[in-house]
Amino acid sequence: MHKPLLTTDFLDRARTHYGDQEAVVATTGERFTYGELGERVDLLSAALEERGIEKGDRVAVLDPNTHYHLEAAYAIMQLGAIHTPLNYRLVPDDFEYILNDAGVKAIIADHEHAEKIDPVRKSVPTELYISNDASATEGDWEDFEELLDSSDGDYDRPEMTEDEVITINYTSGTTGDPKGVCRTHRAETLHAYLISIHQEIRDDDVYLWTLPMFHVNGWGHIYAITGMGAKHVCTRGIDAEWILKTVRDEGVSYLCAAPTVLNMLIERYEETGEDTTGSNPVRAATAGAAPPEATIRAIEDDFGWYLKHVYGATETGPLITTSDARRLLPEGAERFSIKKRQGIGYLGTEIRVVDEDGEDVPRDNGTIGEIVVRGNQVMDGYWEKPEETEEAFSDRIEGYYHTGDLAVIDEHGMISIQDRKKDIIISGGENISSIELEDTLFEHPAVADAAVIPAPSEKWGETPKAFLVPANGDPDEPGTSAEEITEFTREHLAGYKVVHEIEFVEELPTTATGKIQKFELRQKEWNEEDRMVGEG
Repeated sequence: MHKPLLTTDFLDRARTHYGDQEAVVATTGERFTYGELGERVDLLSAALEERGIEKGDRVAVLDPNTHYHLEAAYAIMQLGAIHTPLNYRLVPDDFEYILNDAGVKAIIADHEHAEKIDPVRKSVPTELYISNDASATEGDWEDFEELLDSSDGDYDRPEMTEDEVITINYTSGTTGDPKGVCRTHRAETLHAYLISIHQEIRDDDVYLWTLPMFHVNGWGHIYAITGMGAKHVCTRGIDAEWILKTVRDEGVSYLCAAPTVLNMLIERYEETGEDTTGSNPVRAATAGAAPPEATIRAIEDDFGWYLKHVYGATETGPLITTSDARRLLPEGAERFSIKKRQGIGYLGTEIRVVDEDGEDVPRDNGTIGEIVVRGNQVMDGYWEKPEETEEAFSDRIEGYYHTGDLAVIDEHGMISIQDRKKDIIISGGENISSIELEDTLFEHPAVADAAVIPAPSEKWGETPKAFLVPANGDPDEPGTSAEEITEFTREHLAGYKVVHEIEFVEELPTTATGKIQKFELRQKEWNEEDRMVGEG
């Protein structure tokens, strides 16, 4: 039997079986059951349809992790329109590009971020502007709640097929203009099934939204949490004190957080020693960068949480691997060295590490190659960018998405990223992993955060340079010295990997999902060079 896989099935299931169960804890203080959530979604679908939104139209959502975002996403998809979430940390020029690139017909924006849209209204094709608080929004915006109040909830759900695009997610754009990643009903559904299995999502879970919903639809959690009938706890931002309090007060059992967020929580815990759990045991998923072993130790040993390290990209759904392979983990503290690896492929996901000729590298945990992937959760392609799509699937080996991440693979098929393809440091002919250097620097007690990039060197072509955020927060008086840091790396690393160039900074540039934007750091270092690679 063939039944189409549709993203609308997730809310339909929750309404059918969990209609009287609490679905959402809103940032406004309101609480909604799945029945109430579904009614609000229907009202919004009808209001959008009345204003001309049809199947295939792109509708953008610019919103932090509120109930409005959840409602907007499902209301859009019920009409067969294409949910296009936007990164709220972008600037007006970015929004102008995306709204034009996707041909967005309508936008639903949070009142705190709508001001970034007004400057570009005359230069984009968008016709309908909705705010969750029009009275607090400059310009001409319709009010979200007033739309619901005036709607009868009666809309026509069109016939949909699983191979139709239902969401466009824009990449971070750290190396150029963002690209729209096209995802179908089928890809979104199968990815949600996979995270439900590998992240062990249950109907009694209480999920805290510390991960941006706009990021590949919150790693698919807008579907999986909903479809399983679990509870969403919404947020407007990241605050360590608030997160730990909410974990306790709401009995949070599951959350996702980049390593930078985990480190914020650890700092808070070290200051206060407060309880880190409520009525439920907590598991956390992290991605975006390989967490240092010290971070994993603190989360598991001090917090008592269970940490899952996962990996992927916007183009891959995103999640394609997990380090949560318990039969492969050694006992005791040795498990941390394995848990920081990106791990093994999700069910139905083929992960390979290949050389320049597209041949698999040996499973020797030492030979570096590029990660390529095939799976049902991988994108169909980039929005109206056929050449970029072709390149992404055919660079080294035909038919696999090429991640651009360089990794080694061990005897179990467990991968460990060594660097981005463009970020690998080649100094005097030797390949140096910036991740290995960062992991070492994290172990120094005076270092709170670190990023290592290749810097130009007359002698070596390239040499590692470290940008360090001091633990005391003061780059002028960091509590250590560049000489001490250099000596620390000399004690822990091979001689050719020692970091001689060090700059203390107040913060590192990051994307909204916590990924350090090394591209910005490289641009700064290579500004006077005619290209951003060395000739060592």
